[in-house]
Amino acid sequence: MLQIRFLLSLLFLGIFLPISAQTEEIKVPNRTNSTAQTEKPYVILISVDGFRDDYFDRFNTPFLNQMRAKGVVAESMIPSFPSVTFPNHYTLVTGLIPAHHGVVGNSMYDPKSENFYSIRNKEAVQNPDWYGGVPIWSLAESQQMLTACYYWPGSEAPIAGYYPTYRYPYSERKSVEGRIARVREWLELPKAERPHLITFYMPEVDHAGHRYGPEALETEFAAKFADAAIQKLVEAVNKTGLPVNYIFVSDHGMTAVDTKQPIIVPKTDSEETKIVSSGTYVSIFTKDKKEKDSLYNTLKKESQVTKQFSVYLKEEVPEKYQFSDKEDKHNRIGDIVMIAQSPYYFSRSGRFVSPGAHGYLPEDTPDMNTVFLAWGPDIQDSKTIKPFKNTHVFPLLAALLELDYDFGIDGDDRLIPLVLKQR
Repeated sequence: MLQIRFLLSLLFLGIFLPISAQTEEIKVPNRTNSTAQTEKPYVILISVDGFRDDYFDRFNTPFLNQMRAKGVVAESMIPSFPSVTFPNHYTLVTGLIPAHHGVVGNSMYDPKSENFYSIRNKEAVQNPDWYGGVPIWSLAESQQMLTACYYWPGSEAPIAGYYPTYRYPYSERKSVEGRIARVREWLELPKAERPHLITFYMPEVDHAGHRYGPEALETEFAAKFADAAIQKLVEAVNKTGLPVNYIFVSDHGMTAVDTKQPIIVPKTDSEETKIVSSGTYVSIFTKDKKEKDSLYNTLKKESQVTKQFSVYLKEEVPEKYQFSDKEDKHNRIGDIVMIAQSPYYFSRSGRFVSPGAHGYLPEDTPDMNTVFLAWGPDIQDSKTIKPFKNTHVFPLLAALLELDYDFGIDGDDRLIPLVLKQR
């Protein structure tokens, strides 16, 4: 019975879908590794979206637990606010908090261009103007080291002047088996054409956590599926004989939310006021000071009555969020900011909220904390390290790939002596 429910759950999650729906790989022509870069380490950066920091033990993921004993594992990794998918995946590869790199939500508004961003809007997703900072693949490509992205937020745009050499447009209609086979094929290319950094993203655990809740049996099945897929990936890569390092991360955790008392996203009759919701926070952009003051006062009174959310003027957002006008380098945080208090969540319709959600400040909602695990020939053995913020992953990746950079980021080098072997 469990096996049948497992297969049905995977079918519902969209894991087994037709291979015929695959989109084509996009390759940048006429790129090769420099001679020096062909001798550099290999890294596969894996993200399983929505993998909470207790899922290793709660769901007993056997292969990843073996790697925990073998490599370096953090007690937890702390995502940036808002703890949602695009902002935190992009933080992991740039070392910048969302307010600094500009991807402040899965949905955004840019007052300067008067354009909206949505993760389902391909034109926006592929527009480099939305992305600040230098992602790790752009840094590598600028130093003539080839990279490949089998999905990652930002990888479909030419950021800092570079695409990954090999990339796929995002699609959930690709078999995991086919994706693993392609990773192996990349690593079997001649040295000059072989990527040294590969990103590999899986959405199933996040989907299950939203649909069924963070501790549901379906979420456990999805975590076990991810565990088995990563094992198959490692087994396939081992056949190449290359010394590959693995960094396993996620963007955020997941928590149970109140499905019966959603917070209604406010509405306005003014065409000049723009309201953008990212689930746990709402940005309100206003051009009229009177309307801003009136709306703020109304929302402030409501927040004091319901106790479901806090509301701030942009310049008053508490420092712990790193989400005020002082931090907003791209002017994409609203003049008024509404922040939900767990377990409450914003809804435009007020009809339905999924049982699982994320986006909250980890300091207030520890269920947002996620995972960091590394293993491979350049990684230290059998070690557990203290929790750290996800801004510190970029410097570690750069050091592991032996890439130099001279621009400022929010992360630092603290992970390098804790994770990497001395060279």
